[in-house]
Amino acid sequence: MSDIRPYNVSVPQAKIDRLQQKLAVVDLPDELDDAGWDCGAPLGDIKELITYWQNDYDWRKQEAKLNELPNCSTGIEVEGFGELQIHFIHQQSPVKNAVPLLFCHGWPGNFTEVSKVLPLLADTKDGAPAFHVVAPSLPNFGFSEGVKKRGFGLPQYAEVCHKLMLKLGYKQYATQGGDWGFWITRTMGNLYPEACKASHINMIPPAIDADLSAVLKDLSSFSPQEQQALQRLAKFRDDGAGYSHEQCTRPQTLGYGLVDSPTLLLSWIYEKLHDWSDEYAWTADEILTWVCMYWFSTAGPAANVRIYYEAKHEKDIKSMTAATGYIPNVKMGVMYNWRDMETSPKAWARKLGDVVFESDNDRGGHFAAWEKPEHMARDLKDIFRKGAEAAGGLGDANGYDD
Repeated sequence: MSDIRPYNVSVPQAKIDRLQQKLAVVDLPDELDDAGWDCGAPLGDIKELITYWQNDYDWRKQEAKLNELPNCSTGIEVEGFGELQIHFIHQQSPVKNAVPLLFCHGWPGNFTEVSKVLPLLADTKDGAPAFHVVAPSLPNFGFSEGVKKRGFGLPQYAEVCHKLMLKLGYKQYATQGGDWGFWITRTMGNLYPEACKASHINMIPPAIDADLSAVLKDLSSFSPQEQQALQRLAKFRDDGAGYSHEQCTRPQTLGYGLVDSPTLLLSWIYEKLHDWSDEYAWTADEILTWVCMYWFSTAGPAANVRIYYEAKHEKDIKSMTAATGYIPNVKMGVMYNWRDMETSPKAWARKLGDVVFESDNDRGGHFAAWEKPEHMARDLKDIFRKGAEAAGGLGDANGYDD
């Protein structure tokens, strides 16, 4: 492990200056007199955020906060793609038999989503299990290297995460994922069941071939919460998923705007932060830091959307189909955030695998670890409090016996 190095987040001043130059010459569209969020990010919000970005936002201050985290980097060899430099957070517990936990972000998220959960998982009072937490920037995201070769899909993202855990000495581990983290950690369970022993998910998409329109004709077999969740999911698919279709089909065309215009990147991400969270009170600093994580990313603001294209263009979308099928050898914990835009009924979730833990949450949306970190930490602790059998054989109440 000699090539595992501390990592210091340090954006070149030239990049910050270039951003300021672009923000100084922004041209904005008009909008309808009675426009609402259904039309997209409101003009007034975007004006305020751009003004704050120009005059008051301090990236260096946010960068200093990022560097308080245990940042590391290392090279991971990916079959057919060579070695990629991967950035990751690695919070090691002093408890010898702590549970190795891979935390996998999605889009438009980033590795910092784990930051609110880290101190909660470090608390082992009252017999709570301990964790070694690993949270990578996925390839093409954050401070990890980008990929220029076609075909880097879910199996390759899973390979990176799996090999990172092995390189850190964790021969068996648990995972946590929502958004693309769901798809990647599920793929890890399919490909590496001898290592990926337990998975916690906070997004539950329906099976690839699920016919929502048929299901909505008769909701009588579902609970009121499940009915509302299905209606929300159908509305999202019908009226909120345009971004996905574009990123799945023409990522390069979209990329020109994302790289050239901080305004487009801001509005593209801000809309999702607003629409997908559960009335979370995003601050300007939070929003702009999330946007800057893409603007200042190692691979650039356009590389991240390619995950959509590659996942959907895999032959017969085999990995995505498998991810929403039954995975027999991985114990599962499921967080039902009923206000997320993509949460399925419990009967559907239980078809994903051996579900040994469930939690119901009336509040909290898509960005679970950021919006409700206490819920995320509670779930993870409760799963492993149940002991080895419920946790996929990862050890006793303190998890992993190395």
